[in-house]
Formats: sequence, C-alpha cells, structure tokens
Amino acid sequence: MNEIDRRMFLTRAAGGMAAMALIPNLQAFGGLSAEDSLRVGVIGVGRQGREIMGELGKIPGVSVIAVCDVDERRLASGLRRASGATGYATVKEMLASGTVNAVVVATPTHTHREVAVECLKSGVHAYLECPLAHTREDCIAISDAARSSKGVIAAGLQGRSNPVYQLARGFFLSDSVRDLVSMRAQNNRKTNWISPSNDPVRKDALNWKLDPKRSNGLAGEWGTQQFDVFHWYTGKYPTRVTGNGGIRFYEDGRTVYDTIACSLIYEDGATLGYDATLANSYGGKHEIFFGSNAAIKLGWSHGWLFKESDAPTQGWEVYANRQQFHNDEGITLIAGATKLAEQGKLKEGVGLPNPAVHYALVDWVAAIASGGSAACSIDEAARATVVGIAANEAIVTGKSVDIDLTGL
Repeated sequence: MNEIDRRMFLTRAAGGMAAMALIPNLQAFGGLSAEDSLRVGVIGVGRQGREIMGELGKIPGVSVIAVCDVDERRLASGLRRASGATGYATVKEMLASGTVNAVVVATPTHTHREVAVECLKSGVHAYLECPLAHTREDCIAISDAARSSKGVIAAGLQGRSNPVYQLARGFFLSDSVRDLVSMRAQNNRKTNWISPSNDPVRKDALNWKLDPKRSNGLAGEWGTQQFDVFHWYTGKYPTRVTGNGGIRFYEDGRTVYDTIACSLIYEDGATLGYDATLANSYGGKHEIFFGSNAAIKLGWSHGWLFKESDAPTQGWEVYANRQQFHNDEGITLIAGATKLAEQGKLKEGVGLPNPAVHYALVDWVAAIASGGSAACSIDEAARATVVGIAANEAIVTGKSVDIDLTGL
C-alpha cells in the first residue's frame, strides 16, 4: 500500500473507526466498580427478557437481583436464571422494595406505557425494549416521562450500538457509497408466533402478537428496529408509507398477517422497501443501502461492502477480507479488523462474538458509569416506533398513510 492509498484509506475509514471508539465493549469498558454496581430488576422474562438476563450477567459490576412478571411460570423460569434474585408479581412491589437502582422493561409492547412510566417516575436507570409502545400517544407519554427522569434512559434499538453497524456507517458517511439511490430491508423467519398453553387465559396473554388490538404486526413489532437503522444512517425520516399483506401460510384463524411488504417514501423521493414473513427464513434479517459507487449490506452480526465495477479502487482493498455471494464479491466490514489482523485472527466470515442486544446493554451501563447518554434516545425510539405503527396501518388498510412525527 503506497502512502497516498494509506492516507485515503485512513480518511475514508476514520468515521467508522471513530464511531467504533464510541462503542464500549468488555475490553474497553471493563465494567462498574463495586460501589457503583448496578442492581437490576428485569421486568418481563419471556424469550427476550431471558436473553437480556444472560447478557447482563456478562457485564462486570451488574447483577440481576429482581425479576418481575405477571406470569407465574415465566417468573419461576426467570428466577432459575438469576441465582439469589427476588421475584415480584408487580412493578410497584419491586420498586417499593428499594433494592434496585436500574430496570429493564421487556414486557409485551402494548404494556410498555404503564410499566415504563412507573419506572421512569421512580428515578431508576432504565433500559426500555423496542418497539417503544403500542400507540403514538403511548410513545409521547413515555418520552415525556423520560425527559423528567433522573436516571440514564436507553432505548433498545440495537443497531446504534452494534460495532459492525458503527463501522459501516463510517463508510456510508464517506464517499464509499456515493449517491444513495434506494434502500431495502427484510426480516424473514420461519416461526408461527404461537406460544402454546392449555390455559385459555394464559394462551391469550402469551399470544398478544396475534391480536390486532394489541399488536402492530410484522412492520410494527419487527420493522421498528430496522427502520431506525435507516433513520440513523441518513438523518432523515419517511413521510408516507404504502403497503399490503396477507395470510399466506398459517391458515389457523389468525387475522394478523404472516407476510407483509411496504414502501416508505421520503420527502426527497427516496424509497425504503421493507418486507417480512413468518413462512420462510431465506435471507434472514438484513438492511441494504444502494449507492452509485457501492452497496452496503448489514446482517446484524456481519456487514459487507459491494463495490461497483466503475468505482475507484483504494489500495487497502487488496488486503481486505472478502466473501463471495453468487456473482457478487463483498468486502467484509469487520469491527476491529486491524487488531484482529495483527493477532492473526482475521478469518473469512468473522462476525460479532455476542448478540446485538449485548452491545446495547453494555452501552447503557457505560453511559450510567460515565454520566453520559446512551446510544439511542427515547425520542429516536418514539420516531422509529411511530413509523412502524404507520406502516402497519398502511398494510392493514391498503391505503397510503402519512407519517406524522410532529412533537416526537
């Protein structure tokens, strides 16, 4: 690599590397001291809540000392995963105990407002899973409570604290992609969204995602995470959305669509195409930015840069790790690639060693330790959630829906 190529690489990659420096990890952050330890109460211990408990256990200075869930079986399951923790049936009881100084809210989306506002008013630090809430009004109520809260508040939009996404954003903000022409995302998973139970009341409570009165469908419950990635990268928000969907596979009486597609339109005419299905897992979950010089594809634990044949070549590309995708060759975007190469650990297809939620939780804990702000604010979570709500409305009604982010 000659000196000119080296300088160009450093200039183009600087945004990504600088962003990486902002993301704490276990090596750089190191955890909290004993006197500043976090005593966390996890509210809602379904699948996501239990995963969060496991990831919190990896962070020095953080202890899950309380578990809260209205479902007795899930509460018992959560307590088995948190040795010595105390179980609570209500949030009020847990907060009144005075033992926790931080909470994680991982309850069903439609219950977030009541739970989150109560926690925020108590002054504890809080990590709120996303989507933020079920309705626009609920989002505003949570945002208002967060602004007056004394604790450090983080929203669980995991892209913003993901090291791969931070690195890729540096390339996006340079001229590696050049003119952005379109955007696309998908979330395909083969799952029926059903939690079995012989108790009709419990079954109804567990399967809230299949109730259109409590669920915002695939676009709202899944899409919100991905919509925020595009907001963060572009600094823009869609103003209108159209969509459609249907029951394409699960003919079991459900009314919430198992397959959807929508188009989010921006003020400048740019579009983001989004589709999701419960009937097929091909392609999984990813986002793509298409530019005149290159496309960036993000897959949560991995990222790739696909260059156009007429794009200028940089010297550093000779040393880049690459992967073949049919007829296309992608340059792998690896967080900490230089350090891995020096250690001889740079391997094809290397991705993040932890799930995306891990980095979001570490970011929140690091913000508490430093007295700073978390990577994703409640206001950004409210905007992404409202976009998801509007997308679901467009899909269900088959009509074009304006996206109103006024006051958010």
